[in-house]
Amino acid sequence: MIRVVLSTPLRLAALTLAALLFSVPAQALDIEEVTSPGGIKAWLVEAHDIPFTALEIRFRGGASLDAPGKRGAINLMTATLEEGSADLDSQGFAAAQEALAAKFGFDVDDDTLSVSARMLSENRDKAVELLRGALADPHFDQASVDRVRGQVLSILASDAKDPNAIAGTTFRKLAWGDHPYGSSLNGTEESVKALTREDLFDAKARVMAKDRLVVAAVGDITPEALGQMLDRLLGDLPATGTPMPPRAELKLTGGTTTVDWDSPQSVVMFGQKGLAMDDPDFFPAYVLNQILGAGGFSSRLMDEVREKRGLTYGIYTYLVPKDLSETWQGSFASANDKVAEAVTLVKQEWAKAATGTVSDKELEDAKTYLTGAYPLRFDGNANIADILAGMQLNRMPIDYIASRNDKVNAVTKDDIARVAKRLLDADALRFVVVGKPVGLN
Repeated sequence: MIRVVLSTPLRLAALTLAALLFSVPAQALDIEEVTSPGGIKAWLVEAHDIPFTALEIRFRGGASLDAPGKRGAINLMTATLEEGSADLDSQGFAAAQEALAAKFGFDVDDDTLSVSARMLSENRDKAVELLRGALADPHFDQASVDRVRGQVLSILASDAKDPNAIAGTTFRKLAWGDHPYGSSLNGTEESVKALTREDLFDAKARVMAKDRLVVAAVGDITPEALGQMLDRLLGDLPATGTPMPPRAELKLTGGTTTVDWDSPQSVVMFGQKGLAMDDPDFFPAYVLNQILGAGGFSSRLMDEVREKRGLTYGIYTYLVPKDLSETWQGSFASANDKVAEAVTLVKQEWAKAATGTVSDKELEDAKTYLTGAYPLRFDGNANIADILAGMQLNRMPIDYIASRNDKVNAVTKDDIARVAKRLLDADALRFVVVGKPVGLN
């Protein structure tokens, strides 16, 4: 018999694939809250089937914690974390990851800075030490900062020519003005060019602190080992970061904003106020959104705007419950000579939905999809860890997974009618149109 021995990177690839294929029924998840000796809390699902652990770390506040006049600093800092730490330069850090078959990811959005780690059990201690260097002792050397800064500036230059990005930038400014939500977390060309190495250290201290920490782990690790890992990995972080920004007042009013752009079609974003995830009406709104615009070809907007009239390839709506403000948004693209008709149809369907009338079939189809699709999210250690971290960020109870589908199924036609009449307002919709629309008022 010939025995094939995989190299460490190939072993990680094989085990990662196994972790993705290994699916745990949502109802069967045993989630335990772990508190480290140093007081760091985490949610853990033990899964010893394969020698692999997925770790998700979140810091509340994200890019919204940029210092005044330093927009883009937290984004640039996050992108530079793995460019060298402790006694390793950027190439050494990358080589060490590969040698350990570890995989780290760093990302940031308006509300959250995210750190993801995937590691083999046999290399866990060394992988933790490597990641600890990036979190506790990053270099932010000038050459790396300048290289990553160049990448951000390239993104900004590309966004300035992208009608979808232009629509998003315009919508954010209209919605939130001077609040951090009102501008791109990438910053502007001017703000990014002005950022210094010292600004990145300040940005790190503002957001990467234990008072805004959320952790989830799934895989081959015990509660005791996880507690020790958390203290070693995160124990040296400062206790507190900068205060969270205030609530973002939503400034959207009804109407249309047009941005002239030379293109054969127009990109359209639209939206109005929404609701928070802890609002008692969130699940009725969630089901209504599925009926209105999130249900693909079964949704009302897709049926009216695409299927019956061919005005777009696709139109979608989505609830956007940010930490500091909430919206109900949608988007589509249409030929310049068709976009005015499409906008009118969206308003008509929005007004129809605002009456709160849905059929029995619409309600049951929406519930069937939403409850049936939910278990499919739990298709591997990494995805489960991500879900657990998101639950904590949204302050959901630890048993939420077991009760979530019951909350969907409990939604009634009366609930739909109540939330529709409470929230939906066609006259309050703000449309942002980027292109050369014809006949649009």
